[in-house]
Amino acid sequence: MLHATTAPAQKRHALRESLATGELLRFPGAMNPLSARLIAEHGFEGVYVSGAVLSADLGLPDIGLTTLTEVATRAGQIARMSDLPTLVDADTGFGEPMNVARTVQSLEDAGLSGCHIEDQVNPKRCGHLEGKQVVEAETAVRRIRAAVSARRDENFLIMARTDVRATDGLDAMIERARAYADAGADAIFPEALRDAAEFEKVSSAVDVPVLANMTEFGKSDLLTTSQLADAGVQIVIYPVTLFRLAMGAAEAGLAEMAAEGTQQALVGQMQTRARLYELVDYAGYAAFDNDIFTSTDPERSTWS
Repeated sequence: MLHATTAPAQKRHALRESLATGELLRFPGAMNPLSARLIAEHGFEGVYVSGAVLSADLGLPDIGLTTLTEVATRAGQIARMSDLPTLVDADTGFGEPMNVARTVQSLEDAGLSGCHIEDQVNPKRCGHLEGKQVVEAETAVRRIRAAVSARRDENFLIMARTDVRATDGLDAMIERARAYADAGADAIFPEALRDAAEFEKVSSAVDVPVLANMTEFGKSDLLTTSQLADAGVQIVIYPVTLFRLAMGAAEAGLAEMAAEGTQQALVGQMQTRARLYELVDYAGYAAFDNDIFTSTDPERSTWS
């Protein structure tokens, strides 16, 4: 039936092994648990849980209004849906270093394979908007040290996100990235870089994997996987792509229904009932019910 068959510790170990190959790993953002299964079926290497998507799904702007409980719960629901490793946006860690430590352990317990923690002030804002502010380097380093010291599984990936490119320039951001790696960060997430040349410069400057955020309507060029791999990037996320596609289709569909008084013209664009039942493993649950709950075999029935 529909659950991951791989334990969280195995997923984390597999992610570490994949990163050790030096190859580029692709992590589309899941907008809900079921979309994580679609991501797995289409051959991607991992699943990403975006803070922006989680916020928007709750009808909130991405300014740090979500709680650790909301993020850990939703991310855990998504992580359990496939055998792929799942990375999650942990914003600024939901508080001071002690809170960051609790955040990491809560995400471990939820079955995640890793998270990234950023150096913005609270309340944070989308990394591709103007007006961001970052904390002092010492404060950000303490966040990373707290995260690293708190994890119980050494394979849980701690990524340090830095937004300094927008506030102090690329060289200052690279300096921060090195400091975060020295503090124990397993990977660096340089937010809002402009182009392939900037990604290559960052990748060459640090000894840990670099993540690229290929979000639409942002400051970064939408680079291909070949361009990113050539620049030395090892993880690419597409955080809001599925959410934007789904919401765009929903808006268009509602406009059609309002104008025409029927959804008839939209049926061909819809996922069929049969495909939905396949994704949720309807047949597997039915077989389980027939075999276990309603079985008449006294040796197999739970009521015998």
